[in-house]
Amino acid sequence: MQKKLPVRKNPRLREYDYSSNGRYFITFCVKNRHEILGQVVERGILDAAHVVELSEYGINLRNTIDFVNKNLENIMIDKYVIMPNHVHMIVLVDKDGGADYGDSGASGKPRPPQPRPTDALIPKLLSSMKRYTNKLAGFNMWQNGYHDHIIRDDADYQRVWQYIDKNPEKWAEDRYYT
Repeated sequence: MQKKLPVRKNPRLREYDYSSNGRYFITFCVKNRHEILGQVVERGILDAAHVVELSEYGINLRNTIDFVNKNLENIMIDKYVIMPNHVHMIVLVDKDGGADYGDSGASGKPRPPQPRPTDALIPKLLSSMKRYTNKLAGFNMWQNGYHDHIIRDDADYQRVWQYIDKNPEKWAEDRYYT
């Protein structure tokens, strides 16, 4: 008898055009949440922020992010943190070079239903980053998929920015902490 698998819910916003200009909060994880990207350490100074000391795999990912920011015209990783077993980042998509990322930027307003765009930059970016870092590592280190949140306005952007900044300090409370 064949085991019935659970039906996975598609986490993408169905009516949203992911190929459009906008700001996105992206999270993706290491397979089985293994802590291979680095470790969170205290600096040993009272009230000093915690930092993530990156492993070889974490350094490869950081270098990949730097490459993206130097070489891709339509996409920029504006803010990120590499945690021991996951990554958070704010990704800006500007396909025509004229995006306004103020309150009128990624409005999050649903568009009419349409097929998944073949030019959606976020899935292509993440697939490329995962494939390249897997090649450097010599094994498949990433969990399938990713979590995204469309940043809707400047207040949302600031909230996400602060979350990324504070993530190392809150590591022991993080849902990805094992």
